[in-house]
This record gives sequence, structure tokens and C-alpha cells, in this order.
Amino acid sequence: MKFTRRDVIRTTAGVAAGALGSRFVGTPAFAQEGLKYKPEDGAKLRLLRWSPFVKGDEDQWLANTKRFTDATGVEVRVDKESWEDIRPKAAVAANVGSGPDLMLVWFDDPQQYPDKLHDVTELGEYLGAKYGGWHEGPKQYATRDGKFVGLPLATIGNAIVYRESWVKEAGFSEFPKDTAGFLELCKALQAKGHPAGFTHGHGVGDGNNYAHWLLWSHGGQMVDESGKVVINSPETLKAISYAQELYKTFIPGTESWLDVNNNRAFLAGELGVIANGISAYNTAKINKDNDPKLIEIAKDIRTTNLPIGPVGKSVELFQVTTAVIFNYTPYPNAAKAYLQFMFEDPQMTDWITSSAGYCCQTLKAFDSNPVWTADPNNAAYAKASATLRPNGFAGPLGYASAATMADYVLVDMFAKAVTGQATPQEAMEEAEKRANRYYRV
Repeated sequence: MKFTRRDVIRTTAGVAAGALGSRFVGTPAFAQEGLKYKPEDGAKLRLLRWSPFVKGDEDQWLANTKRFTDATGVEVRVDKESWEDIRPKAAVAANVGSGPDLMLVWFDDPQQYPDKLHDVTELGEYLGAKYGGWHEGPKQYATRDGKFVGLPLATIGNAIVYRESWVKEAGFSEFPKDTAGFLELCKALQAKGHPAGFTHGHGVGDGNNYAHWLLWSHGGQMVDESGKVVINSPETLKAISYAQELYKTFIPGTESWLDVNNNRAFLAGELGVIANGISAYNTAKINKDNDPKLIEIAKDIRTTNLPIGPVGKSVELFQVTTAVIFNYTPYPNAAKAYLQFMFEDPQMTDWITSSAGYCCQTLKAFDSNPVWTADPNNAAYAKASATLRPNGFAGPLGYASAATMADYVLVDMFAKAVTGQATPQEAMEEAEKRANRYYRV
């Protein structure tokens, strides 16, 4: 049985339907209270967003967009690009001053060209005040010098996905909560023929999430508070040493994996444990073809947060997407009105619900969405926005942090060390040299 990326992470609208009913009856009133933007006469908008791999997300986003058009008369064209193409497309639009009016961008993209983005501080502060405040991690990506250069829309969570019966077969009554116990579990799973599999390749989400967790959980960091590269450290060596031991328990080939590969192997029954979004579980649970193998896997799947390392606390990287408005748009008021509408309740509530645990809210008032308790496996993703650490830690976000991540400096460091292409010291020194190309003092 073969799985495409879209098969693996497709969900249907309404997976969590019924968990929270919409409070709208008929066409919603627009901007019922507080801040209100009057769209320019004849305004039309174009939004470019990442390709939706969760069907419920796309369906609800388009439904909410139609609500906005019905309420305001402003047409909004929604286009899509692959995840990997969003960053370069946004950079080109910002620099040439032409393209979509709005975009949904990744990570610290807004920090690369803040002067090219429309100031949405008024709207950001209004939404924060009305909906319990912003979660700090996503807010850092969207703010610069105290101003909002975008609105943090959602966090794509990442968690451990494992086969409960196989963990018990390996001699563990519960999933280990620390890195030492986790290594022992992976050794035991491998001995039972159920190896682990974590992405050491250039996976935009999975590769970066895993590499940053390895580093941070052992107390290492790419830069310090001033932006000085400090990857060459005893803590980094400890992280590499741990990664080497863990890699010995992996299924072969993870050094070339992209985001989809661990999903495929896990759903084919080849792996006992991976780190992924809720999508892997949802694929098995929905199982449109009623495949008996997937039915069995779905019953056996459990999720939990990544183990805590020697640093003594949870330190994880998750993908944040931010909605930005480019300065060149001739319709800034319409664009702000659109974003306000999409962030307001019940549009945001309906979108989070329909995303079925894939998109985590950035405004604290939506933390109580019943989708997070609708299925026990959703709980591990419920606090992604509250617990994430931005990829530029511990330095300032900006061009350097974005470029270092886009160049997979950290991912490559671990991959070269665990595969024996370089000694730990050589891999660390190479990462230091590459990072210094961007973090020029």
C-alpha cells in the first residue's frame, strides 16, 4: 500500500464537528463591536497561503472567506503554493513590490523584510485584548520593535506518535518522559523489530523540529542573546553523542527523509515511534477505504510530547504561520478587515475545530476549543503555541536566524555526525562556520 503526502496528512472537514457548534445563524454580522475597518471602494484581495494538507483546514478557510465576502462585498482570491515555495515567494513579493496582497508565511519570514510589511499593530493589540492575549512564541515571530508586522495565525504542532502495544511488548508500561529512558525504549523496540524513525533529512518541519529538540534538550544553542554563534560547545557535543546512540536504533535511510517519509513508514507498520503532527493518526483513524491494517494501527496509536532532556524542561520547535499584508497593496483597509474577520470568533473557532488538531490557536481565548479534548490523542498538540521556542533562540529573530534555518545548518550537523561523514567535533565546527556566514558581527 502506497501513501502520497496528501494521503498521509489529509483530514476531512468535520473530524471534530459537533465539538463546538457555530454561534452564527445565517450571515454573521461583521465587526460587531470595537475596531472596524472600512474597505476601500472596489477593493479586491488576493491571498497566497501554503498548500493545505488537512482538508478541513482548507474547506473551513474558504467557507470563512465566503462569509467575509457576503458580509462586505469584498472578493478574496485564495491561491496556494507548496510549503517549500512560500519563503522564496514571499521574499520576492516583498522585494519587488508586487504580488499577492496578503500571505501566510513561515517561522521568522516577517523579520527578514519588516519595512515591506503593513503595520498591523492596532489590529494585533485589539485582538490580543479581546481574546485573552497572544501566546508569546508566535507573537515573537510577528512583532518587531514592539510593533506587529503580521498576525500570528497558527502553530503546526509536533509530538511523539507511537504504537502502544509495541511499547508494552518492549517492556515499558508507559512512555518514558526523559531522554535517557527514551533511548532505552528505542533500543528495546529495535530488538523487537519495531525500530524508531526520526528525520535527519531536509524536512521543513520534521527535520528542523527533531534537530532543534536534540540540541536544546541538552542545553545547546545556535547563538547567544547577542546573536553570537555559540554552537561550538560541550552541550552541543552531548547532543550529538545522544543523537548518535539514538540513530543506531533507527530504520535505515532517515538521513535522506523528507517530511512525508516517517508517516509512510509508520502507517506501513515498519516503525514503532515517530515525531509528527496529528496527521499520521488522523490518516489511520479516518481510513476511507476501511483498510483493516489501518484500523488496527489507529486503535494502537498513542501520542505524547517529546521527552525532556538534561536541560530539565520542555524545549521544542514548532512551525508557526503568520498572516502578513504587503505595503504595496492598494487595499490595506480591506486586507485588515479580512484578517480581523478571520481571527474573530466564530470564524477562528470554526477553523481550529475543522483543522482537527492540526492548527493550534495563537490567541489564548481559543485554548478551550473542545477539539483538544474530543480525542485523547489531540491533547499532545493542544499547547503547541504556548510551549514552542522560536528557532532563533537565544538571539534576535531576523535575516540571520531565517537564513541559518533555511540552509539546514543544524539539521546537517547532526546528519553528518550520526552517519559518520564527520566526527562530532568536525560537524560542530562546520556548523559554526556556516552559521557565521549569516550571523556576521
